[in-house]
Amino acid sequence: MKTVLSGMRATSRLHLGNYFGAAANWLRMQEEYNCYFFVADLHALTTDHDPSALNHHAKTIFAHYLGLGLNPEKCTLYIQSDVPEIAELYLVLNMFANKGELEKTASFKEKARKKGQSLNAGLLTYPVLMAADILIHRADFVPVGKDQEQHLEMTRTFGNRFNHVYKTDLFPEPQAFAYSESLVKIFALDGSGQKMSKSDHNTNNTIFLTDSDDEIRKKLKKAKTDKGPQEKNSPFTQEIKGLFELMTGVSSPETLQAFMADYANCAIRYGDFKAQLATDVIDFIAPKREEILSWQSDEVRMKRIAQLGADKARESARKTLNAMRDVMGMHYFKD
Repeated sequence: MKTVLSGMRATSRLHLGNYFGAAANWLRMQEEYNCYFFVADLHALTTDHDPSALNHHAKTIFAHYLGLGLNPEKCTLYIQSDVPEIAELYLVLNMFANKGELEKTASFKEKARKKGQSLNAGLLTYPVLMAADILIHRADFVPVGKDQEQHLEMTRTFGNRFNHVYKTDLFPEPQAFAYSESLVKIFALDGSGQKMSKSDHNTNNTIFLTDSDDEIRKKLKKAKTDKGPQEKNSPFTQEIKGLFELMTGVSSPETLQAFMADYANCAIRYGDFKAQLATDVIDFIAPKREEILSWQSDEVRMKRIAQLGADKARESARKTLNAMRDVMGMHYFKD
């Protein structure tokens, strides 16, 4: 059975974009693959050093995983720092990463443009830690977005360099998991065309999976629209495209088609459109919110699942490290 690995940073809460862009696909993957899904708390340290925030966010994301339906009997769920073998592999892989190529990654260049010399080394070597996450389980597939494809290519590069130096085939070449073309993309509610984000400072742009009904209604009421179509069969503006994309994910096909027809005929009333969208989002989120909050209130049960997941992940990780040490000549004074 092929192995799949993916994770989300331990920041904030999950939102509709996270659900449609990742979690919904994970639910299908756990039925078909050997899956490892983790909470990336070490990655979160690149931007947040608040211990209480890290603790809260890691447990919150873990509760979201369980509340959305990831089943510890079908996949391995763990928190990144509970598998210390990842850090050892991260250290070794740094010996196969070049400073110049790390500085050229799109994500690092963007952060360097904003922060200059105040960047920490963890941001520079972020792709190396990501490679360690993947290669520790010798994953075959990694579901990544466009913004992470460069990092996945670097994972293959680091693994291949190791294999070449030590004349081994220890590390496979992980491939991006190919999602169907029907993948729903969820945009921020400000009409900017940017993806919905956990880190958006304006929380009105994001619909979180634990938002209350009133919060959802208020956010969608404030969502940016245009002046309305001026000619029949006009293409969607960016603002309206984002809202219709959201409706594609949460509403019935009949509802979607009715409002699309209204838009095409210049008959759409945005107040009615937003009200219907809010109702459908609430109906979609409500059962998920209930499950997530239920898990958040049961830390004893979450702790047990996290410990079992870490044990299982460490068993896989130790096999990789033992094989790595063998080819590197690091098993000293052993029979």
